[in-house]
Amino acid sequence: MGWYVSVLKQYANFSGRARRKEYWMFSLFSWIVAVVVAVVGLAVMQSALSALQVLVYFVATVVPTIAVAVRRMHDTGRSGFWLFFSFVPVVGGITVLVFTVLAGQPGANRFGPDPKAAVQA
Repeated sequence: MGWYVSVLKQYANFSGRARRKEYWMFSLFSWIVAVVVAVVGLAVMQSALSALQVLVYFVATVVPTIAVAVRRMHDTGRSGFWLFFSFVPVVGGITVLVFTVLAGQPGANRFGPDPKAAVQA
């Protein structure tokens, strides 16, 4: 949960680097929150309002989601513009997924210091 909150605190921070753990924990908790919002919405309200609540949640978190993805690309030594490659059918999404799974560059790169080294020190 701490990773989720830390990404939300850096709401529109597109500079720097994000570790794999930060990116994937934010993604996991984001989906968990969306499912909880949908289930609660279905239990309390009608399905159309539940879908609207989930849509509002995703719209509210689109900027931090893109920001952490850009920082994740930076950690692998790539520009954030690589995220646009995900719009290419099939190949683009798989390529971006592979980039998010790859280990970050050890040591500092042009986007900043290694966030993993800062945690281990």
